[in-house]
Order: sequence, then structure tokens, then C-alpha cells
Amino acid sequence: MEKKHEWRKHEKEVYLPRQTPELIDVPSYKYFTIKGQENPNDAFFSKYVETLYSLSYGVRMSYKKGIEPKDFYIYTVYPLEGIWDITEEAKAKNTTLLNKNDLVFNLMIRQPSFVNAEFASKIIALTKEKKTNPLLDNVIFEEIKDGKSIQMLHVGSYDNETTSFEIMEKFAKENNLKRISKIHREIYLNDARKIKPEKLKTILRFKVN
Repeated sequence: MEKKHEWRKHEKEVYLPRQTPELIDVPSYKYFTIKGQENPNDAFFSKYVETLYSLSYGVRMSYKKGIEPKDFYIYTVYPLEGIWDITEEAKAKNTTLLNKNDLVFNLMIRQPSFVNAEFASKIIALTKEKKTNPLLDNVIFEEIKDGKSIQMLHVGSYDNETTSFEIMEKFAKENNLKRISKIHREIYLNDARKIKPEKLKTILRFKVN
């Protein structure tokens, strides 16, 4: 096997942006994804996260069971990501006040290039044999391309992300770029259960044209 691939070292342009906005062209990546509508502060939200990690570690440790796919290599499991929106009902209210119960998400964890649809299905099936988790039925393996985007590292509480988005939107305007929608991606570089809110590190990203 090749030397361990660590995304923090080998993919800095994607996962280690600065605390100032930058324009990036994000290629297509493979993910395990799961959609839902849930307040991220509710206890059940963690079940979505656990579902994705159980599959991701199933892929990561597959070589120990002798079921690894062709071209497998040792790597660090990628971080949790989420694409966030709000319900259509909330949009109709046209208010700037965010009710977290109105949040709609597509959570995901990126998978290495050697994972294909067949192997992803195999990992899902094997995980179902071990865990009684109805959310496994909602997982999709898919490729997603963000393409032309603005991203920035946000340090601090999730509740303060508005400040960073304002900086990013100003950057877009100054560079004759237009934010496509209010939908955005967040990439979580540390665990909110173990880190103080003021030390949280989150990559914020939205598409532009």
C-alpha cells in the first residue's frame, strides 16, 4: 500500500483555507450523503452523523477484512460536511430571523477515489448486518461538484457565521461575482462536542458565477 493519504497535508487548497475569502474551483468528489430536516441542536441529529461515520470507517477498515477494492490505499477519513438550506415555508416568510427547526440539510462525508457504487453498496449492506439503524436506508452514494465557489475559514460559534458570510459576499461583489443561492456548504474541521464554541473551525463555501 502507498503512504497514508492525509487530506490536511495533501489537499490544503480544499480543506485549509485562510480566514479571508478566496475563489476556488472545486472538482467532483464522491460522497456518502444523507438528507434530512432537523434542528442540529436536537439529540437525534447526531444519528445522521453517526450513520455517515459508520460507513466511512467501514470503507477505511475494509482492508483488515480482506474486502478492500482495487487500488485501495491507507488514508485519513475525510471530515463531515453539510449543504444547508431552509424549508420552502420558511423562505415564503421572507424573514432574516433563522429558526433552526426550519433547516434542511444534506450531510455527507467524502470517500476516496477508489470507492465506486458497487463497493459503496457492499459497505452499506455489511453495516446494516451489524447495526440496527433505519437511517442507513436513506444513505446515497453520489458524486457532487461544487465548481466555482468562494470559501473562507470561519473560526468561532456556528451562530456567528453570518459575519463571515457578509465578508464573503462583499468579496464576491468586489470581484464581479454573484452568489447563486443562499444554499451553502459547511465543512467541519473539529468536533463541536469536544471543542469550545469560540475555537470551532468551519469552512464556509457557496457557489458563484
